[in-house]
Amino acid sequence: MNSHFREFWIRDWQPGDRTIAANLIRSVLSEYRLEYEPDGADRDVLTVEESYWAKGGEFWVVEQQQRLVGTAAYYPVARGTNAVEIRKMYLLPEARRQGLGRFLLQNLESAIAQQGYQQIWLETSSVLFEAVRLYESSGYQPATGVETQRCDRLYTKPLVSVTRLKN
Repeated sequence: MNSHFREFWIRDWQPGDRTIAANLIRSVLSEYRLEYEPDGADRDVLTVEESYWAKGGEFWVVEQQQRLVGTAAYYPVARGTNAVEIRKMYLLPEARRQGLGRFLLQNLESAIAQQGYQQIWLETSSVLFEAVRLYESSGYQPATGVETQRCDRLYTKPLVSVTRLKN
């Protein structure tokens, strides 16, 4: 991924982003009084090569004036049908309320559809009310079976793959 949205630059994660991305996620979680779990739910941000790339997923970072202000990622999962899970979609406060979250979500969905996946899953917490509003207004439907301790909401959305549209 290499894309612009207003003054934001969205690009693929690089190993030099590891600590900065982890600290960004820790900061956003702390803002909402959620616990950062480097040995649990957040281990994947410290092991992007194994957790995303080796599984066929992607991890993106968002820069504003050469400073990391956001992350977004997905990887294939066993739940559902030919499915992925969107993960680590976090924005610092100064990057919010500008349409960037919706832009990221739409680009994630597009990248996922281009890979031929048919279903997206994501987990979130009710206290992340901006995220909940974004997902619900983007066609995500509530589901059951939350697996992450700090999350209390699970959503799913079916996709029509790009390859199917061409047939």
